[in-house]
Amino acid sequence: MIVDYHMHLRNKHEEIAHDTESVEQFVEVACAQGIDEIGFTEHIYYFTQTRALWTVPYQVERCRYDLDTYVDSVLQARERGLPVKLGLEVDYVPGREDETRAVLAPYPWDFLLGSVHFIDGHAIDGEPRFEDEVGVEEAWRRYFRELAAAARSGLFDSLSHPDLVKVFGNRAAGFDYGEIADEIAAAGVAIEVSTAGLRKPVGELYPHPELLAAFSERGVPVTTGSDAHTPELVGRDFDRARELLRSAGYETVTVFDRRRGRQEPLG
Repeated sequence: MIVDYHMHLRNKHEEIAHDTESVEQFVEVACAQGIDEIGFTEHIYYFTQTRALWTVPYQVERCRYDLDTYVDSVLQARERGLPVKLGLEVDYVPGREDETRAVLAPYPWDFLLGSVHFIDGHAIDGEPRFEDEVGVEEAWRRYFRELAAAARSGLFDSLSHPDLVKVFGNRAAGFDYGEIADEIAAAGVAIEVSTAGLRKPVGELYPHPELLAAFSERGVPVTTGSDAHTPELVGRDFDRARELLRSAGYETVTVFDRRRGRQEPLG
């Protein structure tokens, strides 16, 4: 089984397009790439229904779309027999867990991705850079502390690009991946192997092979994703993702239905 469980519903011009026509374009590429199933995971901060959760200007400025329209576009495609799942990429906001849960509750999600993109108003993978504010060592420590809290929150089914903090290629010296692997394993959440890092300054998959091996040793399940923002990126570099997974000892991938995961042989 090959799944791409991280993509953002856009048209070929990278314009937000929450409609079934755009869903079809992603499905066409997925079929051509040999992908069995795809999951749409729009950023939660694009939707007016989530406005009360945000204080960071980047997120506040993007709350312009209707969550119901997005959900309906994916569900209608699924009702027509297309191999799609309904998901959302949800930024974790410490202290706002109950509010986040309430916003998400009315919808029939198949899975929810948890992400840490901002800490103290600074961006992990954008501007203003968190690592510039606190230094690389502290950025790594704080990022993984937030990721562990996201895992413990119970809000999420999988954690997307779990070592996003490496995005610019800077690394904390001698960082021990064992502690974060222990915490995520204890939380019972899956992690994502993402090919998006190959298209970033770091130029490598998420997560690092040592971190993925630590997850594997602890029995942490995995999902796979491209983080596609245009149809042609669906399934991009998945041969490398599968190679990394197998090298870490993984033989299965997690498939979700209505937030229940099952293991399928890795294609």
